[in-house]
Amino acid sequence: MFKRKKTADVRIVFLGGVGEVGKNMMVIESGKDMVLIDSGLMFPEEEMLGIDLVLPDFSYVVNNKERLKAIIITHGHEDHTGALPYLLKEVSAPVYGTKLTLGLIEKKLNEHNLDADTREILPSDELTIGSFKFKFFRVCHSIPDGVGIIIETPLGLIVHTGDYKIDQTPVDGRPMELQKLVSLGPKKVLALLSDSTNAETPGYTLPEKTVGANLLKIFEDAEQKIIIATFASHLHRIQQIVDVTVKVGRKLAVSGRSIVDNARIASELGYLKMPEDILIDVREIEKYPPSKVVVLCTGSQGEPLSALARISSNDHKQVKMQTKDTVVISASPIPGNERSVSRIINQIYKSGAEAYYEQISGVHVSGHSAQEELKLIINIVKPKYFIPIHGEYRHLRHHANLAEQTGIPADHIFICEDGDVLKFDESGAKKAGRVSSGDVFVDGLGVGDIGDVVLRDRRLLSKDGVFIVVVGISKQSAEIIAGPDVISRGFVYVKETKELIDEAIVKVEETLSKTALEGVTDKAVLKSIITKDLNKFLYNKTRRRPMVMPVIIEA
Repeated sequence: MFKRKKTADVRIVFLGGVGEVGKNMMVIESGKDMVLIDSGLMFPEEEMLGIDLVLPDFSYVVNNKERLKAIIITHGHEDHTGALPYLLKEVSAPVYGTKLTLGLIEKKLNEHNLDADTREILPSDELTIGSFKFKFFRVCHSIPDGVGIIIETPLGLIVHTGDYKIDQTPVDGRPMELQKLVSLGPKKVLALLSDSTNAETPGYTLPEKTVGANLLKIFEDAEQKIIIATFASHLHRIQQIVDVTVKVGRKLAVSGRSIVDNARIASELGYLKMPEDILIDVREIEKYPPSKVVVLCTGSQGEPLSALARISSNDHKQVKMQTKDTVVISASPIPGNERSVSRIINQIYKSGAEAYYEQISGVHVSGHSAQEELKLIINIVKPKYFIPIHGEYRHLRHHANLAEQTGIPADHIFICEDGDVLKFDESGAKKAGRVSSGDVFVDGLGVGDIGDVVLRDRRLLSKDGVFIVVVGISKQSAEIIAGPDVISRGFVYVKETKELIDEAIVKVEETLSKTALEGVTDKAVLKSIITKDLNKFLYNKTRRRPMVMPVIIEA
C-alpha cells in the first residue's frame, strides 16, 4: 500500500521580545534548517546598577550553529539589531537586511572590529534559504526601510509583520505594502506574528506628519534658542526637524554621537535630505543669535550622560540653557525611563526655559499600530493561528483579545514567553517544550559574567553601603591576634558613630571567642557566622542592612 510521505514540522523558538519590549529574537526551523529573525537588545532598567546592555540568551543558536542558514533583520532599531555583534562573535551566517538597516549594522560591527557577510535585500526580493522561501513587504515605522516577512514553509505561509503602523501619508512617501498581504488571502496563511506594542491603544495611530505641523508652530513661536531631543534612529522625525528648521530660517547644530552618526549614514545612503548650508558646528553656536539656532540632540529618554541631560544641568561645554529658550522632547519615555525624563523636564523649567513634551503637546506620535490597525491586519491576512509578539505580557494579552474579536478561535491563539517553542505539524499547532532563555548582562567588557547575585549586591551597596571587618586570627586556634578593625562606606560616618563601631567590634570579638571555644577553625564558616551576627546586630541598632564583609587573615 502507498505510504504518504510525512511533511516536516515547523518550529518557532522565541528567544526574546515576547513578554518584554526589546531583545527581539526568534528562530524558525524545519528539519536541519534554522533561520534567525532579528537579534536585538534591551537597555537596562533602573535597578540594573552598572549594567550597560541586556542581551537575549542566544545559547540555543550557538549550540545549533551548524544548522543556522541566515539571519534576517526586519529594521535598524537597536532592539532588533543590537545583539548582532555579540552573536556574530560566536556564530557565522549571512546577515540580510535593507540598505539602511545594513548601513546601521555595519557601523555597529566596525565598532566591534567584526567582519560579516551582509547581503542587501529589497522589499521586492525573494530568497530561498534551505526549506524556506522568504518574501518581504515594506512597512511604515519610526525608521525608514523596515520590512515585514512572508515565509513559505513546508506547512504553509507564516507572516511576520515586524514593527509597523499604517500611515497613509508617510514622510518618505512610501506607504506600507498592504496589497502584498491582501494577495495572500486565497493562499490560507498558517500563522500571523504581529507587533503588539500599542495593543492597549484604541483607534488609529496618528500620522507622523502631524508632528511636523506641531513642531512648525512651536518653532515659529520660539523667541530664543530651540533645543530638541529625539531618538537617534527616528530618521523621519529628524527629517521633519530639518524641514521645519529650514522653514523658520534657523541654523541646525547636532549634539550627541549616536544622532550625528545615524544622520551621517542616512544622508550618505539617501534617506535623509539635509541642505548643507543649514548645518553649523555645535562649537560655533555662540556666533549666531539665539533666535537663529536649533540644537538637535540625544537624551529623549533622560539618559544621565546624554547631551540633553548635560544641557539641562548646565554641564554641556557648548550649549548653555537660558531663560526663554524652548526645549522639545520629541519622544515618549520607554517603560522604566519615566522618572529620568521627568527629572530633566523639572530641570528645564527651573532654568526658566519652556518645555514641550508628549503629555502636553503633539510633539510625538508612535511608530506602532493601534487597535483598529491591528484588527485590520488580522482581517486582511486571515491566519489560521495567531501569535502576538513584541510587547509586554499585557500587550500580548490585549492583542490576543483583538484577534478573538475578529473571529480567531481562542485555542488558535498562542501567547508565548521567552524560551517557548511553538510547533506546527499536520495535526495543528502546540507549544512543544522550552529552550534556555533569559537575560545576559553586558557590563563594560564583560558579557554574561554578571548575574542576579551580583545585581542584588549592587542594590544592597547602593542602598545601605558596606561594613567591612578586618581581623587576624591564629591558624591553629582561631583566636584573635590582631584587630578587629572596621571600615564603613555609605553606611555610617565612623567619627560620629564611634559608639556603634566599638559595639560592633565587641560583637565580633564575642563571636570569635565563642567559635574558638567550639573549635571552629574553617575560615569560610567563621566568615558566615560573623556576617550573620553582625547583620542582626546592625539591623537592631540602625534598622539598616549594609553589606557585611568580614576579612579574615590567618597567621
